[in-house]
Amino acid sequence: MTAAAEHNRVSDSQQQWLADVLAQSNQIILGKDRTIRLALACLIGRGHLLIEDKPGVGKTILAHALAKTLGLGFQRIQFTSDLLPGDVLGSSVYIKETGRFEFHAGPIFSQLVLADEINRATARTQSALLEAMEEDQVTIEGKSRPLPCPFFVIATQNPLEQVGTYPLPESQLDRFMLRISLGHPDRKAERELLKGEDRRALLLTCDAVITAEQVQQLQHQAEQVIVADPLLHYLQNMLDYSRTSNEYGNGLSPRAGLAVLHAARAWALIDNRMQVIPEDVQAVLASVIDHRLPKISGAEAGPDHSAAARLVTQVPIP
Repeated sequence: MTAAAEHNRVSDSQQQWLADVLAQSNQIILGKDRTIRLALACLIGRGHLLIEDKPGVGKTILAHALAKTLGLGFQRIQFTSDLLPGDVLGSSVYIKETGRFEFHAGPIFSQLVLADEINRATARTQSALLEAMEEDQVTIEGKSRPLPCPFFVIATQNPLEQVGTYPLPESQLDRFMLRISLGHPDRKAERELLKGEDRRALLLTCDAVITAEQVQQLQHQAEQVIVADPLLHYLQNMLDYSRTSNEYGNGLSPRAGLAVLHAARAWALIDNRMQVIPEDVQAVLASVIDHRLPKISGAEAGPDHSAAARLVTQVPIP
């Protein structure tokens, strides 16, 4: 095999890493293979993940399962109405014995951070995550402090109609590359869940199948996935349609376009390909853009009236 051909394929070892991660994750979260793939694509694409669903469907278990399977340092932050930014980022504490202030890092300084029920905290506390999610660093008391690598935020969000929730501002929503929903399992998966071992007990028996360093290798490999000019043309046509159509108040930003591209590259890699095809864009599109564009009212988009469904039907593949 030539050097060029070798560069344009997913190595056998990386294929095995991905297969092992998916296999173990699917043993813990039953009947949700596509959702797990989207979550993994978000991490490999160097994004952050928002899981929006009702309580009790496995949002927190999914975050724990990924952390254990991927060998990542893990911290969970339970967001409540009285949580303060310092509780997330950390603060300096005066040490009497030395007569000096010493910085105590908050839970944000971890490779995988679960912001559980993020919309139960106030906007001020929610905004404590903005710099971390955008720049992989936080500024505390005038000093910038780098975060671990890889750095991945998974936030869970309860439906807004529930008591005690605050809507996430648009600037916060835009920091999440993907938004997914787990939903209820099908009957076969639910029966296996009811008959099987408790998921939290099962997590305790799981070992990491890859390392944090291997996760970084997968992230780097995803950046090498080829995107041909016709594919970029297809994506730009989608962005243009969202901006020029009167069906949306605001069109998709360049950041949204980059998010689609990064997620599609990661999806192709998970599918053992080193080139993005239109189906990769379509596979991730809804999870990337539906929280950035409002749902269509009064427009005919078939059974799914999401922004992504409308773009797929209206924008032809070159």
